[in-house]
Amino acid sequence: MAIVSVDLAYRDYADFGVCVLQPAGRRLEVRFVAFPGGRVAPEPARVAEACISLCRECSADLLLLDGPQGWKHPSHGTQFARECERQLRTPGKTGLPGTVTPCTYAPFFEFAIGVFDALEERGWPRLGELSPPHGTRPLAIESFPTAAWRALSLKVLPGKRMARTSDIQTGLSLLREIFALDVPATCSHDELQALVSGLAGAALQAGETGAYRLAGVAPIHLEGSWREGFILEPVRPPMPGAA
Repeated sequence: MAIVSVDLAYRDYADFGVCVLQPAGRRLEVRFVAFPGGRVAPEPARVAEACISLCRECSADLLLLDGPQGWKHPSHGTQFARECERQLRTPGKTGLPGTVTPCTYAPFFEFAIGVFDALEERGWPRLGELSPPHGTRPLAIESFPTAAWRALSLKVLPGKRMARTSDIQTGLSLLREIFALDVPATCSHDELQALVSGLAGAALQAGETGAYRLAGVAPIHLEGSWREGFILEPVRPPMPGAA
Protein backbone atom coordinates (compact mmCIF):
# COMPACT_ATOMS: atom_id res chain seq x y z
CA MET A 1 0.00 0.00 0.00
CA ALA A 2 1.12 3.54 -0.74
CA ILE A 3 1.24 6.57 1.57
CA VAL A 4 -0.05 9.99 0.52
CA SER A 5 1.41 13.07 2.20
CA VAL A 6 -0.12 16.50 1.59
CA ASP A 7 1.30 19.92 2.43
CA LEU A 8 -1.93 21.87 2.88
CA ALA A 9 -2.80 25.44 1.92
CA TYR A 10 -6.08 27.23 2.42
CA ARG A 11 -6.03 29.95 -0.25
CA ASP A 12 -5.08 28.19 -3.49
CA TYR A 13 -4.68 24.60 -4.64
CA ALA A 14 -1.53 25.70 -6.47
CA ASP A 15 0.11 25.96 -3.02
CA PHE A 16 -0.57 22.32 -2.15
CA GLY A 17 2.32 19.86 -2.23
CA VAL A 18 1.54 16.18 -2.73
CA CYS A 19 3.93 13.26 -2.36
CA VAL A 20 3.07 9.61 -2.94
CA LEU A 21 5.41 7.07 -1.34
CA GLN A 22 5.26 3.45 -2.53
CA PRO A 23 7.31 0.81 -0.68
CA ALA A 24 9.34 -1.32 -3.09
CA GLY A 25 11.39 -3.82 -1.14
CA ARG A 26 13.87 -1.84 0.97
CA ARG A 27 13.38 1.29 -1.11
CA LEU A 28 10.65 3.90 -1.39
CA GLU A 29 9.44 4.97 -4.79
CA VAL A 30 8.46 8.65 -4.60
CA ARG A 31 6.27 10.62 -6.97
CA PHE A 32 5.00 14.15 -6.81
CA VAL A 33 1.52 14.73 -8.19
CA ALA A 34 -0.81 17.67 -8.65
CA PHE A 35 -3.60 17.91 -6.11
CA PRO A 36 -6.96 17.18 -7.81
CA GLY A 37 -8.70 20.27 -6.48
CA GLY A 38 -9.68 22.11 -9.62
CA ARG A 39 -9.86 25.88 -9.96
CA VAL A 40 -12.26 26.69 -7.13
CA ALA A 41 -11.04 27.94 -3.74
CA PRO A 42 -10.10 25.18 -1.25
CA GLU A 43 -12.92 24.23 1.10
CA PRO A 44 -12.64 21.51 3.78
CA ALA A 45 -15.26 19.10 2.47
CA ARG A 46 -14.00 19.43 -1.10
CA VAL A 47 -10.39 18.92 0.01
CA ALA A 48 -11.36 15.82 1.99
CA GLU A 49 -13.17 14.35 -1.00
CA ALA A 50 -10.19 15.05 -3.25
CA CYS A 51 -7.78 13.48 -0.73
CA ILE A 52 -9.86 10.33 -0.51
CA SER A 53 -10.11 10.15 -4.31
CA LEU A 54 -6.34 10.52 -4.60
CA CYS A 55 -5.73 7.83 -1.98
CA ARG A 56 -8.04 5.42 -3.78
CA GLU A 57 -6.28 6.11 -7.06
CA CYS A 58 -2.90 5.43 -5.44
CA SER A 59 -4.12 2.45 -3.33
CA ALA A 60 -3.16 4.33 -0.17
CA ASP A 61 -4.74 3.96 3.26
CA LEU A 62 -2.48 6.39 5.14
CA LEU A 63 -2.99 10.11 4.56
CA LEU A 64 -0.68 12.67 6.18
CA LEU A 65 -1.75 16.31 6.37
CA ASP A 66 0.34 19.28 7.46
CA GLY A 67 -2.09 21.15 9.70
CA PRO A 68 -3.75 20.87 13.12
CA GLN A 69 -6.43 18.24 13.58
CA GLY A 70 -8.16 19.65 16.63
CA TRP A 71 -8.35 22.17 19.45
CA LYS A 72 -6.74 22.10 22.86
CA HIS A 73 -8.12 19.94 25.66
CA PRO A 74 -8.41 21.81 28.98
CA SER A 75 -6.30 19.14 30.71
CA HIS A 76 -3.35 18.98 28.30
CA GLY A 77 -0.64 21.16 26.87
CA THR A 78 -0.03 24.71 28.00
CA GLN A 79 -2.48 27.56 28.35
CA PHE A 80 -2.55 28.30 24.62
CA ALA A 81 -1.25 25.08 23.01
CA ARG A 82 -2.01 21.42 22.50
CA GLU A 83 0.38 18.91 24.04
CA CYS A 84 1.90 17.99 20.66
CA GLU A 85 2.54 21.68 19.94
CA ARG A 86 4.20 22.12 23.31
CA GLN A 87 6.47 19.14 22.71
CA LEU A 88 7.46 20.16 19.17
CA ARG A 89 7.68 23.92 19.78
CA THR A 90 5.40 24.81 16.89
CA PRO A 91 5.26 28.51 15.94
CA GLY A 92 1.46 28.45 15.82
CA LYS A 93 -0.56 27.34 18.84
CA THR A 94 -4.08 25.87 18.89
CA GLY A 95 -5.91 26.85 22.07
CA LEU A 96 -9.43 26.13 23.22
CA PRO A 97 -12.02 26.17 20.39
CA GLY A 98 -11.76 29.40 18.42
CA THR A 99 -8.44 30.48 19.98
CA VAL A 100 -5.25 30.56 17.89
CA THR A 101 -1.87 32.13 18.70
CA PRO A 102 -0.76 34.15 16.85
CA CYS A 103 -4.12 35.11 15.40
CA THR A 104 -2.72 35.26 11.87
CA TYR A 105 -2.68 31.44 11.86
CA ALA A 106 -6.41 31.24 12.58
CA PRO A 107 -7.76 30.95 9.00
CA PHE A 108 -5.40 28.10 8.13
CA PHE A 109 -5.85 26.29 11.46
CA GLU A 110 -9.64 26.41 11.23
CA PHE A 111 -9.40 25.18 7.63
CA ALA A 112 -7.12 22.25 8.54
CA ILE A 113 -9.32 21.17 11.46
CA GLY A 114 -12.27 21.31 9.07
CA VAL A 115 -10.47 18.99 6.65
CA PHE A 116 -9.79 16.46 9.41
CA ASP A 117 -13.43 16.68 10.52
CA ALA A 118 -14.63 16.08 6.95
CA LEU A 119 -12.30 13.10 6.59
CA GLU A 120 -13.57 11.64 9.88
CA GLU A 121 -17.14 11.90 8.61
CA ARG A 122 -16.14 10.01 5.47
CA GLY A 123 -14.49 7.07 7.23
CA TRP A 124 -10.92 8.38 7.55
CA PRO A 125 -10.47 8.77 11.34
CA ARG A 126 -7.63 10.49 13.13
CA LEU A 127 -4.68 8.45 14.35
CA GLY A 128 -5.72 7.15 17.77
CA GLU A 129 -3.88 5.73 20.73
CA LEU A 130 -4.51 2.12 19.74
CA SER A 131 -3.75 2.59 16.05
CA PRO A 132 0.02 1.88 15.84
CA PRO A 133 1.05 -0.46 14.41
CA HIS A 134 -1.19 0.42 11.50
CA GLY A 135 -4.09 -1.92 10.82
CA THR A 136 -6.28 -2.27 7.76
CA ARG A 137 -8.54 0.77 8.04
CA PRO A 138 -7.61 4.12 6.51
CA LEU A 139 -6.19 6.83 8.77
CA ALA A 140 -5.74 10.59 8.59
CA ILE A 141 -2.55 11.67 10.38
CA GLU A 142 -1.23 15.09 11.35
CA SER A 143 2.30 15.98 10.26
CA PHE A 144 4.61 18.96 10.77
CA PRO A 145 7.51 19.30 8.30
CA THR A 146 9.59 21.54 10.57
CA ALA A 147 9.54 18.85 13.28
CA ALA A 148 10.47 16.23 10.68
CA TRP A 149 13.60 18.15 9.62
CA ARG A 150 14.58 18.63 13.25
CA ALA A 151 13.97 14.95 14.07
CA LEU A 152 16.29 13.97 11.21
CA SER A 153 18.99 16.36 12.54
CA LEU A 154 18.82 18.37 9.32
CA LYS A 155 18.58 22.09 8.71
CA VAL A 156 14.94 23.16 8.60
CA LEU A 157 13.84 24.16 5.11
CA PRO A 158 13.31 27.94 5.01
CA GLY A 159 9.81 29.26 4.47
CA LYS A 160 8.49 29.27 0.93
CA ARG A 161 9.13 32.95 0.34
CA MET A 162 12.68 32.76 1.69
CA ALA A 163 13.77 29.39 0.28
CA ARG A 164 16.14 29.40 -2.68
CA THR A 165 16.28 26.69 -5.32
CA SER A 166 19.59 25.62 -3.79
CA ASP A 167 17.91 25.15 -0.38
CA ILE A 168 15.33 22.83 -1.91
CA GLN A 169 17.92 20.85 -3.87
CA THR A 170 20.14 20.52 -0.80
CA GLY A 171 17.25 19.28 1.32
CA LEU A 172 16.25 16.73 -1.30
CA SER A 173 19.83 15.52 -1.68
CA LEU A 174 20.22 15.05 2.08
CA LEU A 175 17.07 12.95 2.26
CA ARG A 176 18.40 10.79 -0.56
CA GLU A 177 21.62 10.25 1.42
CA ILE A 178 19.75 9.13 4.55
CA PHE A 179 16.91 7.11 3.03
CA ALA A 180 16.73 4.64 0.13
CA LEU A 181 14.58 6.78 -2.16
CA ASP A 182 13.78 6.53 -5.85
CA VAL A 183 12.77 10.16 -6.23
CA PRO A 184 12.70 12.73 -9.03
CA ALA A 185 15.78 14.95 -9.31
CA THR A 186 13.82 18.13 -8.60
CA CYS A 187 10.71 19.16 -6.72
CA SER A 188 8.94 22.23 -5.38
CA HIS A 189 9.15 23.62 -1.85
CA ASP A 190 5.68 22.26 -1.01
CA GLU A 191 6.48 18.83 -2.46
CA LEU A 192 9.68 18.57 -0.43
CA GLN A 193 7.77 19.43 2.74
CA ALA A 194 5.26 16.70 1.90
CA LEU A 195 8.08 14.21 1.32
CA VAL A 196 9.93 14.81 4.59
CA SER A 197 6.64 14.42 6.50
CA GLY A 198 5.63 11.34 4.53
CA LEU A 199 8.73 9.39 5.58
CA ALA A 200 7.23 8.85 9.03
CA GLY A 201 4.07 7.49 7.41
CA ALA A 202 6.09 4.88 5.55
CA ALA A 203 7.69 3.78 8.83
CA LEU A 204 4.30 3.58 10.55
CA GLN A 205 2.85 1.51 7.74
CA ALA A 206 5.80 -0.90 7.84
CA GLY A 207 5.44 -1.29 11.62
CA GLU A 208 8.99 0.01 12.18
CA THR A 209 8.34 1.41 15.64
CA GLY A 210 11.89 2.69 16.02
CA ALA A 211 11.62 4.76 12.84
CA TYR A 212 8.83 7.12 13.91
CA ARG A 213 7.63 9.02 16.97
CA LEU A 214 4.27 10.30 18.11
CA ALA A 215 4.17 13.68 19.82
CA GLY A 216 1.12 14.60 21.88
CA VAL A 217 -1.82 12.63 23.21
CA ALA A 218 -4.65 10.72 21.56
CA PRO A 219 -7.46 12.80 20.02
CA ILE A 220 -10.74 12.96 21.90
CA HIS A 221 -14.14 14.41 21.04
CA LEU A 222 -15.26 16.87 23.72
CA GLU A 223 -18.18 19.29 23.81
CA GLY A 224 -18.80 19.16 20.09
CA SER A 225 -15.23 19.40 18.79
CA TRP A 226 -12.11 17.27 18.43
CA ARG A 227 -9.27 18.04 20.83
CA GLU A 228 -5.52 17.31 20.93
CA GLY A 229 -4.13 14.55 18.66
CA PHE A 230 -0.77 13.11 17.67
CA ILE A 231 1.78 14.59 15.30
CA LEU A 232 3.77 11.89 13.53
CA GLU A 233 7.48 12.53 12.92
CA PRO A 234 10.29 10.38 11.46
CA VAL A 235 13.35 9.12 13.31
CA ARG A 236 16.73 9.25 11.63
CA PRO A 237 17.99 5.74 10.88
CA PRO A 238 21.38 4.74 12.32
CA MET A 239 24.41 5.16 10.09
CA PRO A 240 25.74 1.93 8.55
CA GLY A 241 28.14 0.28 10.95
CA ALA A 242 26.92 2.22 14.00
CA ALA A 243 26.70 0.29 17.23
